[in-house]
Amino acid sequence: MAKCQQLIAKQMSSQKIIIITAPSGAGKTTIVRKLLSELPQLAFSISASTRTPRENEVHGKDYYFLSTEEFHHKIEENAFAEYEMVYAGKYYGTLKSELERIWGNGQVPMVDIDVKGALSIKETYQEAALTIFIQPPSLEALRARLSERGTETADSLEERLAKARYELSFAHEFDTIVLNDELEKAYATVKALVLDFLK
Repeated sequence: MAKCQQLIAKQMSSQKIIIITAPSGAGKTTIVRKLLSELPQLAFSISASTRTPRENEVHGKDYYFLSTEEFHHKIEENAFAEYEMVYAGKYYGTLKSELERIWGNGQVPMVDIDVKGALSIKETYQEAALTIFIQPPSLEALRARLSERGTETADSLEERLAKARYELSFAHEFDTIVLNDELEKAYATVKALVLDFLK
């Protein structure tokens, strides 16, 4: 019996999660991709979303694209570790089955989600989760980065900036805040934090 409990405890302790979050345009995705390419012990946790796929996005690789009806059905089934309506009518969530898939492969899920979703996962998984907030140098720098993408309308740009202001107010609730004023330096800091957590 004691051996069985030890095995369960070991399994639980190995079920770590790394959550990286930031306002849109702060450089989070670049940092996450670099970590995944350099650290094979990590695996990208694919989020579910009700938004329309962008060009070149693949279901089951970039996102699990679900209809609003499918998403609500999964909420009823308690299938999400967390979910949020991130933008008006657009839901995003982390499926428990996705975390289990990655743990089953002997890897650690790398979760790239919005601020409220990140705090929800932290609340659920507590010490098993490392939360890192990537902070942009300023809102003006963020505006410039988002404008350079060329994917935003004037309205969607303002919506993203308003959301960024709101998200920045939660930065202090994360385990660590990493300022991304210089990408390589920010990446090195995040990588060191991740490696220390995985020990």
